[in-house]
Amino acid sequence: MPAVATHCPYCALQCGMTVDDTAVVQPRQFPANRGGLCQKGWNAAAVLTVPDRLTRPLLHGRPVDWDTALDFIAERLREIRDRRGPDGVAVFGSGGLTNEKAYLLGKFARVALGTSQIDYNGRFCMSAAAAAGNRAFGVDRGLPFPVTDLAEADAVLLVGANVAETMPPFLSHLDSAALIVVDPRRTATAEQAKLHLANRPGTDLALALGLLHLAVTEGHVDRSYVDDRTSGFAEAWQLAVQWWPERTERVTGVSAADQRAAIGLLAAAGNAYILTARGTEQHASGVDTVSAWINLGLALGLPGRPGSGFGCLTGQGNGQGGREHGQKSDQLPGYRKLDDPAAREHVAGVWGVPAESLPQPGRSAYELLDALGTVDGPEAMLVFGSNPAVSAPNARHITERMSALDLLVVADFVPSETAQLAHVVLPVTQWAEETGTMTNLEGRILLRRKALSPPPGVHTDLWVLRELAVRLGQPAHRFPAEPEAVFDELRAASAGGIADYSGISYQRLRRGDALHWPCARGTNGTPRLFLDRFAHPDGRARFVPVQHRGPAEPADEAYPLLATTGRVLAHYQSGAQTRRVAELAEAAGEMFVEVHPDTAAQAGLADGDLAVVESRRGEVLARTRAVPSMRLDTVFLPFHFPGAARANLITNPALDPTSRMPEFKVCAVRLRPAAGEGDE
Repeated sequence: MPAVATHCPYCALQCGMTVDDTAVVQPRQFPANRGGLCQKGWNAAAVLTVPDRLTRPLLHGRPVDWDTALDFIAERLREIRDRRGPDGVAVFGSGGLTNEKAYLLGKFARVALGTSQIDYNGRFCMSAAAAAGNRAFGVDRGLPFPVTDLAEADAVLLVGANVAETMPPFLSHLDSAALIVVDPRRTATAEQAKLHLANRPGTDLALALGLLHLAVTEGHVDRSYVDDRTSGFAEAWQLAVQWWPERTERVTGVSAADQRAAIGLLAAAGNAYILTARGTEQHASGVDTVSAWINLGLALGLPGRPGSGFGCLTGQGNGQGGREHGQKSDQLPGYRKLDDPAAREHVAGVWGVPAESLPQPGRSAYELLDALGTVDGPEAMLVFGSNPAVSAPNARHITERMSALDLLVVADFVPSETAQLAHVVLPVTQWAEETGTMTNLEGRILLRRKALSPPPGVHTDLWVLRELAVRLGQPAHRFPAEPEAVFDELRAASAGGIADYSGISYQRLRRGDALHWPCARGTNGTPRLFLDRFAHPDGRARFVPVQHRGPAEPADEAYPLLATTGRVLAHYQSGAQTRRVAELAEAAGEMFVEVHPDTAAQAGLADGDLAVVESRRGEVLARTRAVPSMRLDTVFLPFHFPGAARANLITNPALDPTSRMPEFKVCAVRLRPAAGEGDE
């Protein structure tokens, strides 16, 4: 049989690849990856056959048949709903689910369960960028232009983005650009930059204010663009005027000379882009931080200008589509608001239920996890495609909360750390064993085709949702299990919304049409947004006045260092998939902490020593890596490892007031040698 053209299961670049009937992966030419794959992509098929692949349902750790597992779940859900009401049950989704799964999961929560308690792990990824984009531009699409446009850039400012490790093929689009990288670490991306601004963790917003100050005082503001296409500049400038270069240097650690060099490179470029990612967003002031960088882009006249722009780099494979169709606690399909009466009427009409039966918005992700098993919180939770035992901040506390549940159900294909806590584990298909759509970082909808049959006894998430819905009293036709039928319903539910998919069909995707949302019926989609107007009613983009507040938890005498977290090339997200792949585990098999040699020595540590990294919430065991390029006040930990090596044992759950994003990227810590040597 010929190899099947499909897409990688990992990051939001969604690289094109083929998979043959022997599970051999090959790269293919596709605009996003230009025929390239990273180490994870080349090994994408290996996770299909890992030794501990789940193939039978587990009830209290024992294999059972599907009917036994599903009947048990349905009976327990009914008992809890009868006793506690619909909000006694929670649902936790994922930015890795296909659009079809994300859509049906949101519908299942609100119709079959009637609960308001649904959110997803994308709250930990893109929520700050989404909120900032909505208030500045009136719409949230990570890249409002095709990724291929970046090839024409003369300068690109990357803020909190280590693309050389998180999505390596992305770098092929930046070959001709002068790179300016803002990152506390000298990452693999910073190594390739013309200019690296190594700011103190938690000061991205202050640096953006300082660069805006220089753009104004050195005459780089595009005045006609600001006058014709924006509003609110004067109010934003009233706060930025306080951030002269020397003050910015004192707060951020970035020299005034480097600040001037950065703004000079951007201003001199004919085509320039500013791109942000998790390093900018995962803060208790993440929305304001992204807004500060948007303000800089607007002052320079970049968004909506052909050949230039502002964008946020989505992380998870379907991090874009996953936040559009109903997994979020306040959302309905098409990026509609759950508390909008017109949106409720439209979606309820598609679903065939009364609008008044739909619940109101519920808790955000961390607040939902924090409430599990409490007096007012859910007693049961269904988890699809997520591993919050490793990925949530303050992870020990969240693990305790999940352990307090009367019922925890996990649908996954490997026994993740969260699945190991579950009362019921349901084995579901993986990327190459099912068909579905994904929406990549540029808002392009892609068809990820089935290439292989799943192991006997393994079902799709869509099938699981239908079977549970029927057991909970829903008619089977209301919960289709075929992906194309689900997508056709999604099209109708999204019609007229911000993220309108009504003009997209499997037929068009099969023939290779490049379709970016919004794509209303009868149109060819919108690859480039904002060329003529922004999405606010007056057509103008909004400057948003913002102030630097610093980390929620600054370093102090007791905890004198700042810890930041991130990714490594070999692993993805919580590592539940990639840690099981031999080549990837060999490349990065142990938790480590990067620290300056002098800082390590002060703590009694040398390169290779086993260290304890401790915050007010917990401690992590990690192998010391003495890295001379690290800041003296900063340590770095990857977040892919389990058990006592979980970086999120120490991270701060302080939430952004708008997006409810936790502050993953900075917390106060101290170092000490571990009591004994050896692996965790």
